[in-house]
Amino acid sequence: MQKYAIIVAGGSGTRMGGEVPKQFQLLKGKPVLWYTLKAFIEAYEDVQIILVLPENHLERGKLIAKEYPENRIRITTGGNTRFHSVKNGLSLVDTHSLVFVHDGVRCLISPQLIRRCGEEAVEKGSAIPSVAATETIRILTGEGNNPVVDRNRIRLIQTPQTFFSNILKQAFEQPYEEIFTDEASVVEKMGVKINLIEGERINIKITMPIDLVVAEKILEGRGY
Repeated sequence: MQKYAIIVAGGSGTRMGGEVPKQFQLLKGKPVLWYTLKAFIEAYEDVQIILVLPENHLERGKLIAKEYPENRIRITTGGNTRFHSVKNGLSLVDTHSLVFVHDGVRCLISPQLIRRCGEEAVEKGSAIPSVAATETIRILTGEGNNPVVDRNRIRLIQTPQTFFSNILKQAFEQPYEEIFTDEASVVEKMGVKINLIEGERINIKITMPIDLVVAEKILEGRGY
């Protein structure tokens, strides 16, 4: 079956500071996005990558993509929200296929997790990697905060969120809602049950400057 990976890297990354969005900031001498693309290229020889980027940073993306086989990566522009960026990427998926949607700044993902998501999605219709919460959690209210939530019932959601293309395309025909923070929430709104699988602790999202420090140490352990 044809495979597509929609790599969503359309954000401005304001929480990182600086003028360069986080997906283009350097990590061990390479842009963060370079490592993300590398993981998918290594996971499958036949995966086609659709890279969704801010319109004013397309040239940066093209320079990174040049380091990989020319026929493996296509580039399109992002939208105002993640929902619209993914929808733009989906417009380039023109055959029935398996679709991985991944945060461009989750650059430490392993090819093994990508393949496991693919296998689970083929078997059960979807695969959403997640990990258990390890810290105490409280819910803020107007009066203060609620008592401690049972963290054994909490899962932290990651990507790649993986579905068959017909499911995703149908889901993204729905009007946008603010609750659509990821692909699973969009598909669930359509009444489709979501399949959670075990993710990876190191599959972190680069959001703050400290995340770059952590990622650098992990990459050093991998020999970069």
